Amino acid sequence: MALWEFQAPETPWGPGRRGIALSATMGEVVRAPAVGTIAFVGTVVNRPVLSIEHPGGLRTTYEPLSSEAEAGQPVAQGDVLGVVASGGVCPTECLHVGVKLNDEYVNPRLYFGASVRVFLLTPN
Repeated sequence: MALWEFQAPETPWGPGRRGIALSATMGEVVRAPAVGTIAFVGTVVNRPVLSIEHPGGLRTTYEPLSSEAEAGQPVAQGDVLGVVASGGVCPTECLHVGVKLNDEYVNPRLYFGASVRVFLLTPN
């Protein structure tokens, strides 16, 4: 379930929602939606973040996501990226998913459709 939807900013640095926030529970496993290469794993502000570069100039970003992955590591569709961590931009637990195409934020629904949550799995 989405807690909020994408809302494009009017200007590059203006306010907006540059992704969607999905209801999630801390510890839920997050899997790669498609083939790519881990582009970034680290902390942004106070949140753990992971980004994947996909073919065709597409980049997906997930936060807060605790991960053992390393930048430069290839991933296949379905590979475990990590688990939902604490913190983040939501008032409750969530996973924020952002998508950039050629360095411009775009609506993740264009790529994930209505079934974004299919790559979140409850741990055993």
